[in-house]
Amino acid sequence: MANTFGHLFRITTWGESHGGGVGVVVDGCPPRIKLSETDIQPDLDRRRPGQSSIVTPRKESDTVQILSGTFEGKTLGTPISMMVKNTDARSEAYGEMATKFRPSHADYTYFAKFGIRAWPGGGRTSARETIGRVAAGAIAKKILREQFGVEILAYVKQVQNIVADVVPDKVKFNAVESNIVRCPDSVAAKKMISLIERVRSQGDSVGGIIEGVARGVPPGWGEPVFDRLEADLGKAMLSLPATKAFEIGSGFGGVLLTGLQHNDPFRMKGGKVRTTTNLSGGIQGGISNGETIFFRVAFKPVATVMHEQQTVSTDFKNTTLKGRGRHDPCVLPRAVPMVEAMTALVLVDHALRHRAQCGR
Repeated sequence: MANTFGHLFRITTWGESHGGGVGVVVDGCPPRIKLSETDIQPDLDRRRPGQSSIVTPRKESDTVQILSGTFEGKTLGTPISMMVKNTDARSEAYGEMATKFRPSHADYTYFAKFGIRAWPGGGRTSARETIGRVAAGAIAKKILREQFGVEILAYVKQVQNIVADVVPDKVKFNAVESNIVRCPDSVAAKKMISLIERVRSQGDSVGGIIEGVARGVPPGWGEPVFDRLEADLGKAMLSLPATKAFEIGSGFGGVLLTGLQHNDPFRMKGGKVRTTTNLSGGIQGGISNGETIFFRVAFKPVATVMHEQQTVSTDFKNTTLKGRGRHDPCVLPRAVPMVEAMTALVLVDHALRHRAQCGR
């Protein structure tokens, strides 16, 4: 079930980059929730290609259509199927890739596993697969917001060596969306945009870090052993294309502290148990503690670069290949809604599991 994610709130994505379309089936969505395409489209618009000068110029409207699971504007509790058509695929740009493996892509590994691959646009390995995740995530965010009071937000924290000055508890959605790189620090954003534009002009690419935030998560969500909340978040994030690392709370920086320095002391505030610091990132023992959950995801530089590189052909001979086609010089701006979607999918699943087990 490699194409399915979740337990009670389950999604199955389908489709290839240059096929007829891509989409998702959502199973386990509660009934009687008001839902239409207008609830889904805004997040897809944030993910779509061609939206700015620093992303791929592929022109897709990514217009979503709900095919099942709703009636008279409300969810039925039955599987929700959603589809987005591919309208601007140009497979001719990938002709050479039919017989050559692109360096650092999944071309070779898919071929090694299945003995066949959809080479136009990378097929299923393309980031167009994430359309289904973002569509499903929009539903999850709606449930979390309306039924549990949870707010989910992500933003670009770092591009290469340019780091934004951002406080997770204070960042606002409008600040994230105020520029094309989706960084709420306007000074850093300008530097990031200039860097991406310069790297793109050189036929190269650049990576960075996205920070994810979930506010209003109550204490008690998550499981204490294998389905720890941070473990599920880590799996969700590392399932996204181009991801290479995940850390939560203090992350790797915590190794520089002592236990006394790293502990989050408890205190009562407003009749609730709170912590005075949040180095744990809102999760302790695999279960949410009521504080803001925040984490970081590292994305590698885009593997397609417009330079000749060494590679191997499908008949296993040494050769060279130069990148062609339309590609992002940096995945981060379009990956922000992807991170939000996967966060929402993990949290809504655990929310429903907690409700089923504990009745609240």
